[in-house]
Amino acid sequence: MAIDSIKPSVAHGSRSSGKWPSFSAIALALLAAVLLDLPFPIAGPMPPWRATFAWIALIPLLVAILRSGFIAPAHYLRRSAVTGYAGGIAWYTLNSYWIERTMHLYGHVPVPGAIGILLLYSLVLGLYFGLFTFLLALVRSVTRSIYPALVLAPFAWAAVEIAASRITSVPWDQLGYSQVDNLLLTHLAPFTGVYGISFVLVAVNAVLAAAVLAKPLRVRLALAATGLIAAAVLQSGTWSRVPAAPTRATAVLLQPNFSVDEEHDWPGAKWDQNIARFLAQSSEALTPYYSGMPSPAKTLQPAPATPAPPISLIAWPEAPSPFEETDPRFLAAMHQLAAKTHAGIVVGLPAADWATDSQGRQYIQTFNSATIFSSAGDRIGRYDKIHLVPFGEYVPYSDLFFFAHKLTRQAGNFDRGTHRSVYTLNGHRYGVFICYESIFADEVRHFADNGAEVFVNISDDGWYGDTSAPWQHLNMARMRAIENRRWIVRDTNTGVTSVIDPEGRLLTSAPRGVFTSLAVQYGFRSDVTFYTRHGDLFGYACVIITLGVVLLLGKRRIRFQP
Repeated sequence: MAIDSIKPSVAHGSRSSGKWPSFSAIALALLAAVLLDLPFPIAGPMPPWRATFAWIALIPLLVAILRSGFIAPAHYLRRSAVTGYAGGIAWYTLNSYWIERTMHLYGHVPVPGAIGILLLYSLVLGLYFGLFTFLLALVRSVTRSIYPALVLAPFAWAAVEIAASRITSVPWDQLGYSQVDNLLLTHLAPFTGVYGISFVLVAVNAVLAAAVLAKPLRVRLALAATGLIAAAVLQSGTWSRVPAAPTRATAVLLQPNFSVDEEHDWPGAKWDQNIARFLAQSSEALTPYYSGMPSPAKTLQPAPATPAPPISLIAWPEAPSPFEETDPRFLAAMHQLAAKTHAGIVVGLPAADWATDSQGRQYIQTFNSATIFSSAGDRIGRYDKIHLVPFGEYVPYSDLFFFAHKLTRQAGNFDRGTHRSVYTLNGHRYGVFICYESIFADEVRHFADNGAEVFVNISDDGWYGDTSAPWQHLNMARMRAIENRRWIVRDTNTGVTSVIDPEGRLLTSAPRGVFTSLAVQYGFRSDVTFYTRHGDLFGYACVIITLGVVLLLGKRRIRFQP
């Protein structure tokens, strides 16, 4: 039985009765993909005005599948799903083009193979767009009206975003991230997470799509006016201003600028020379900086001509460094740095422990870790990264993907950590998360829920090169600050090293691609947001509502043909 052979009642108009979508439907889906790529970083920091495209980006896709000319007695659901799938493939390819560059330049995958990996990624994740359009088409076919489908659209979109986060663990550039600079709309995030922002954006898209699809002119004009006014009012938050958040402490964030494509070893005298340089740079409490996002078009501000404040925290990022947790030289350097600055220290480095299997045999576990040192230079703990990067830090289903290590020599074999611990440094509680973990909102929130007053995010974005990915990654980290109302001190290997306030504003940053450090001012918060405490309740509510509507309508007037 074919689920795409549902017989809907249709409005008058031209009909498309083939098994596959028409050229015009695919063209509209591709247009939607292009528009949907514009409100995200493409090759650098995104100008805030481009966020306005998020209010109209989905209109072509909604019109493509809901217009009366697309409805036909047979294969409507199939054509709708394929139309959405085509748009999804196109969007993921545009948005994540950096995967090809990363796999080729740093994974040493030949160009055809790197392109193939990008296409496979897009082919898999594009299915979520196909699911979204299938759900709307199902409602359209049963109710015989565009309006129930458009009402469901924001619920279904949020539900599909939850699915992408939970099933394939790739919540990259969900629609709500396009509004990270919108200080009005991001007030939703401490309650709903990014899903509430996506919901509002899709709701306005749905109203404007209804203005295109509706029949009476007066209804079209009323819907268009409503949607445009809502978009204008809500987008005005991009240019809003709120008072600066108070600061109480200083952190020094080292940006070592290690090449990710080389082995770094400091034999003999090189260790003494390089570690002396690292220690000196980490002790600078006043450094040059960019105000806001780093950019060659901006003037690098000189170090403030004020007395150096005491340093509370020093961070060294995740990087391909020569540091080892048990190396006496490294431990001596940490004691030396702490003795000079009296600061707590967070250092990204690989770590290893002995473990015992179920048969009593010992083996070594390796972790991507952040080691924590007290202001006295003593090691007080270690956070082991929990959410690892597939095919970067481990190979999922290694028996199936046995060839992955041959495709990219950089694929690691790390073990997962198990605890989201919070560490006390100089009387305040810090939560540390590493790189890719910053895109998982429902995981990062646990650090604040466990008592962290400030977040430390260490990352190696050198893998991304000069593509859109470092900026996309940064904006997702900014949303974590908003959801939990926490400061984030963000230390990276090559940039963007910065400090983010609880409103998600990037206050100061370091130049990218150079050896430097950034002294930043930050504060502490101990209040707990609704999102911190309860997580993705809003997103799951959208899942339940979407499933409920589909199941309810699925029982009504649906006839299958053999």
